[in-house]
Amino acid sequence: PRADPSGETHAPRTKTLSDIDDQEGLRCHVAGIQFYRKNPVMDGKDPVMIIRDAVARALVFYYPLAGRLREAASRKLVVDCTGEGVLFIEADADAAVRRLPSAAMCRAPAAW
Repeated sequence: PRADPSGETHAPRTKTLSDIDDQEGLRCHVAGIQFYRKNPVMDGKDPVMIIRDAVARALVFYYPLAGRLREAASRKLVVDCTGEGVLFIEADADAAVRRLPSAAMCRAPAAW
């Protein structure tokens, strides 16, 4: 058993994906990277620790999102909820996002 950020202990468990979530056409990986603007209100605060803490607290209630996906018998997908958490990488750069190639930028559709 592992303790989550709230101090509660959870035994590892396995969750089977529903038939809707387990469709062949949905088996893909979507990588993402988040950029955040400098906000003067955050001066003196470590945004990495704030984001990491918020993610950890949210995953208490949505723990399967931090699980490890694997294929079980008959190609059925399951999530092993082991309490290991999610991959979280911090990086600093002396660069401006506006200098990245435009192909690296994703823009939300106008309907958003």
